[in-house]
Amino acid sequence: MSPNNLKIGIENESSLHRSLKFRYALPGKTEAERAGFICDAIGEEDEAVEIQTANFTALKRKIPALLKEGKVRLIYPVIVNKTIELYDNDGNLIHRKKSPLKGKVWDIFNELIYAPALIKMRGLIIEIALVNAVERRRNDGKGSYHRKGISIEDRILENMIERIILKRKGDWRRFLPLKGEITKKTLASAAKIKPLLAQRTLYVLEKAGLVKKIEKQERSWVYRTV
Repeated sequence: MSPNNLKIGIENESSLHRSLKFRYALPGKTEAERAGFICDAIGEEDEAVEIQTANFTALKRKIPALLKEGKVRLIYPVIVNKTIELYDNDGNLIHRKKSPLKGKVWDIFNELIYAPALIKMRGLIIEIALVNAVERRRNDGKGSYHRKGISIEDRILENMIERIILKRKGDWRRFLPLKGEITKKTLASAAKIKPLLAQRTLYVLEKAGLVKKIEKQERSWVYRTV
């Protein structure tokens, strides 16, 4: 990565990303070069640390390259409780409210569907960081249509709630709360998630060798744990 691209990346990172980066890094070990890539941090035992909120596709080349040099920890932050602050163009606070939407550990499968092979990579630790955060927005007319032009300016870490460490293949069985046959509908009901997310979960777990398809009922596959 060129110095200019690195500078752009740092300037565009959220406060949440930056806070987590310094939380996991050894002193002076952020934005470190390794295996031809820039890691967010180098942690304990010379472990490469990557913090990825989305776009796991970008990790398909990076993670295998880093693993050739040693252990890698992939941090996926999930905002469980979000406070939304809306400001006008002059920086005045318009309102502050709690978002009704709450992140769940299952959200990681919305990203893993693009890189399911990560689960099977030896030496990779995947960590889901459950956090509370503030999302700062600005009513500037430049944001997305569904937010009526309101832009998201930053996300700020308030505190860490819990760290879920997934080191081994068996650790992922926590996402199989049912015994016997499983469908996206039964998993969605048991986990209290949407059927689409349940379908993505089963797809990823199948690629990881934790479940297998046994038959198709109507338009839905039936799975069994392996």
